[in-house]
Amino acid sequence: MLTWASPFNICCFLDNQGYPGQPSSPTGFECLLAAGAVDSFSAPAGDAFAAFKTFTQTRQDWLFGHLGYGLAAETEPAQAGQALQDRVAQAVPRESAHGGLQSPPDPIGFPDLFFFVPQTVIELYSDHVRIGTLDTVPEVIWREITSTAPKEAQATPPITFTPRFTREEYLGTVDALRRHILRGDCYEINFCQEFFAQPVVLDPFSVWQALSEASPNPFSAFYRLDDRYLCCASPERFLKRTGTTLLSQPIKGTAPRAHDDAATDALQADTLRRSSKDRAENVMVVDLVRNDLARVCVPGSVRVPELYGVYPFPHVHQMITTVTGELLPGTHWTDAIRVCFPMGSMTGAPKNRVVQLIGQYERSRRGLFSGAVGYVTPGGDFDFNVVIRSLLYERKGAYLSYQVGSGITWYSDPEAEYEECLVKAAGIRKALNK
Repeated sequence: MLTWASPFNICCFLDNQGYPGQPSSPTGFECLLAAGAVDSFSAPAGDAFAAFKTFTQTRQDWLFGHLGYGLAAETEPAQAGQALQDRVAQAVPRESAHGGLQSPPDPIGFPDLFFFVPQTVIELYSDHVRIGTLDTVPEVIWREITSTAPKEAQATPPITFTPRFTREEYLGTVDALRRHILRGDCYEINFCQEFFAQPVVLDPFSVWQALSEASPNPFSAFYRLDDRYLCCASPERFLKRTGTTLLSQPIKGTAPRAHDDAATDALQADTLRRSSKDRAENVMVVDLVRNDLARVCVPGSVRVPELYGVYPFPHVHQMITTVTGELLPGTHWTDAIRVCFPMGSMTGAPKNRVVQLIGQYERSRRGLFSGAVGYVTPGGDFDFNVVIRSLLYERKGAYLSYQVGSGITWYSDPEAEYEECLVKAAGIRKALNK
């Protein structure tokens, strides 16, 4: 399917990588593919959600696309704590990789919000395939797919990544963020760093194949928008709607796997489950998600069916909590997404304050990283991941990037946070033979 679709200039391939029966896994399809675009909507942050809502109100089509982190600007109040911003600027001014206080770079350049109405949608289930297409008959698509020879993977050249922070700078920044927590500016903040390489010439399809082998995760995605590519191996769901039910599954809490020793691996999982630091991170984000859902859900319907669940993934154990709620009657599905974005697991608490601090201290624009990719059905159900554990590539500029982060609390050890970032990047490094 993906070999057939990859030549389209716009396509989105979602793969659950065989995670049936796990709370973090999608339900229903094994893979979902959208190829080609008969219509699309793109908007910069500002009033993107409102404009997108208008775009969708007269449509009952499949929609595939993304929400970039830049949309966080739309969740902030008009007067968003100027006094705090002044204090932050006086404390530790953010220096970009190029010096000064300039806006950090975003060489990948995905739009803040983009969705397309696909020419063809293919749903792959365990025992059947469903093909919907707007300009031909499904049998023709099926014959084309089954006659397409698998694409041979191309070797990825040696790649040297450059960090936006040196190790010492990263450690110093974590200490600065802990001082903000001590002063009461926030309780927890997700702090991210970028590793980039340029110029890099590679085949995104082959990189996706390698990443899928090295780090299969339940919310994986291959997403192409012209010369921009996302190769995503995400374990995390942002938000799902099924009928009137909303479901979010934030991840906070990470421990490395020990594949060569089952007893040690089990101990790592149990240590994570009992970790007071990780539990504190997790419950703060869960409270934030509960608060977000309460804004669009029937009063009293927000529940936490599972708290502090620990689940194994290829390179790490993760602590996952499930939060559900019943959507208020008459609430448009775009409003549910708007009030919950950006996801608490990639910001912190309180959300408005940490969004300001993220802009102050991080040295790269997040762009599509820590945003969401997913789909909306003709009936308004949807499912979106959290874009983490991902490689982003811009073909024209030959720019390759990945970002990793961790949740910083007062109890954080800067060295341990840095090591956690490296653990989270293990699948990416393995896919690139680094």
